[in-house]
Amino acid sequence: MPLTRDKIIGHDVERLAFRFTMMSGDEVVQCQISDAAMDELAGMQGTESSARQAQFTSLRQTIERIASDLYDEAPRFKGYVVRIFVRHLAG
Repeated sequence: MPLTRDKIIGHDVERLAFRFTMMSGDEVVQCQISDAAMDELAGMQGTESSARQAQFTSLRQTIERIASDLYDEAPRFKGYVVRIFVRHLAG
């Protein structure tokens, strides 16, 4: 079952990743995409932390599709976090 859109959490400077949530039925699924993966999708490098939310918003549909696909392939256990890295963008 595909994940559905939920909330934007924001940029995590310590993890260099953008955090967001999606829904699997009634269950909240924590998700994040690395800064490098988001830059790769955008075709740029070194986006400032302050610009990450705008970057995520512009790429949101694509990012959420990737997150949903990864979730469908992942083992199911409580607390699983969908993490998108550059290696997930090939293909």
